[in-house]
Amino acid sequence: MCGITGWISFDRDLARERDTVEKMTATMAERGPDAGGVWIEGPAALGHRRLAVIDLVGGTQPMTVDTPNGAVALVYSGEVYNFTELRADLVARGHRFRSRSDTEVVLRGYLEWGEAVVERLIGMYAFALWDAREQRLVLIRDRLGIKPLYLWQTDDGVLFGSEPKAILANSLARRVVGLDGLRELFTMIADPRTAVWEGMRQVDPGTVVTVSRSGLRERRYWDLATAEHTDDQPTTIDTVRDLLQDSIARQLVADVPLCTLLSGGLDSSAVTALAAARLRDTGEQVRAFTVDFADQERNFVADEWRSTLDSPFAREVAGHVGARHSSVVIDSASLAAPEVRAAVVAARDLPYGFGDSDASLYLLSRAVREHSTVALSGESADEIFAGYRWFHEPALRDAGTFPWMAAMPDELTRRTGLLRPELVRALDLDAYVAERYSEAVAPVESLPGDGPLDTRIRQLSYLHLTRFLRAMLDRKDRMSMATGLEVRVPFCDHRLIEYVHNVPWSLRAFDGREKSLLRAATADLLPQSVVERKKVHYPLASDSAYLTALQQQSAQVLGDHSGHRVFDLIDTTAVTKLTDRPTDGLTLPERIDLEQFLDLVVWLDHYDPVVTTA
Repeated sequence: MCGITGWISFDRDLARERDTVEKMTATMAERGPDAGGVWIEGPAALGHRRLAVIDLVGGTQPMTVDTPNGAVALVYSGEVYNFTELRADLVARGHRFRSRSDTEVVLRGYLEWGEAVVERLIGMYAFALWDAREQRLVLIRDRLGIKPLYLWQTDDGVLFGSEPKAILANSLARRVVGLDGLRELFTMIADPRTAVWEGMRQVDPGTVVTVSRSGLRERRYWDLATAEHTDDQPTTIDTVRDLLQDSIARQLVADVPLCTLLSGGLDSSAVTALAAARLRDTGEQVRAFTVDFADQERNFVADEWRSTLDSPFAREVAGHVGARHSSVVIDSASLAAPEVRAAVVAARDLPYGFGDSDASLYLLSRAVREHSTVALSGESADEIFAGYRWFHEPALRDAGTFPWMAAMPDELTRRTGLLRPELVRALDLDAYVAERYSEAVAPVESLPGDGPLDTRIRQLSYLHLTRFLRAMLDRKDRMSMATGLEVRVPFCDHRLIEYVHNVPWSLRAFDGREKSLLRAATADLLPQSVVERKKVHYPLASDSAYLTALQQQSAQVLGDHSGHRVFDLIDTTAVTKLTDRPTDGLTLPERIDLEQFLDLVVWLDHYDPVVTTA
């Protein structure tokens, strides 16, 4: 896993801009703490920061191959899990390799097949190739958008990077956020192209972008297609097991210490159990880590989102599968620490305001990184296997909007509780959400014979895999990579997603419960208590000391920085009311409001953006 960046400028020789390119590359040192490099030739400059995972010595980047008609240079972030088979194919075709890395497989695969190499890849990746033979840049992002990739078109080319900060380090990129950017910040939509910063956008997942003197061209090489599912229930369950088993086996390949992230829920427990079984065959023991909060068992109060604690189930799974298990216990002081908030906002490049859910993931990743460089996670199983309750409750499922928004209070999905009234009116978030929803469901096709329920489930599946999942993957990538930890997501194997996406609802929920197929496919590996456990969302700290810290820090901004520019966006009176309220009177939306307020303060100070609200 790594960080990539670059600059293509057809009207200049970028050798004179080495300092700028090195500055862009240095912004991603946390993503790639092991090495860094820059390659420049004429109008092309590529930068790379490396987290060494495969072939620790031979995988150095930028990686180049000289041809009779010019060099082909690559910067690459991610992992290709079928690189061994592709390498054998390329060797049979006459290619000679200098390393054991998957990076060189991608590079030589491009030499053999051109940009069509991407259609042969299984994995998570974002990479850039400068092809001097044709004087063009090729940008490619994986099918699900697991690995981030941003671009900024200039008058004579493009800037790109794994994170906005790399692009913003170039003076050509203006730090401006307008109303549409703010709308994305204050809703829960995760538009796949939006980068919030004006002039910047994400490369669409499953897309090839080529940049030449004649301009920018895009081509989708993958999308979630509608297809008929003809397998019966036993065959479907067996196929899910086979696909997941193969995905995990491929993702256990690494030349560095590896572990799993274990919550004790069905998803992460299935990953841990399958990983344990695979490693046991080679005489190894899987290592698993669980996040926990100080005094959580004493302070825990069940609600509709979190009905049970994770830790007891995680311990039971670890014992059942023979994992070497550790809990990472996080206290309120660490969660609320200003330096942690600053690290989280810097990793995000934006003030998303997810507070301790981001901070705890960052602290968990930092602790895990002391022992492992790679971790396998259960991310995306809920989106694939219909794990959320809004798949199953008709009133939420058929609400005519993003279903997760229908399931949550408006104060969470349209986080405007602290905004100045005139800004709330200018944002008009209801209209924004309605417009984005119409765009999001438009590509979904139905099969002849589909009834209203199957049609709606196809829409929900598509929405989750192209919107909701993108937000989850981005959060996991930013918080983990900010600590130099690579998190792999076996459920995001595109073969598994293509298969399950088209399973009819009668099979997906054949036992009337969430994640029927996944439960049936892995039940023999897990304790019965976990097989029967209901969906529990990512844990939040329940210690009042954390809420007190939020209020104190917010009050300090009110007192010491009353002229802070954050109050161009935030209503002072609204913040004051929350800082004065007893902690046990703070609702979850109000808590998140305070967290976003503090994030905004950090972001405005650190990035100094121009925020336009007209």
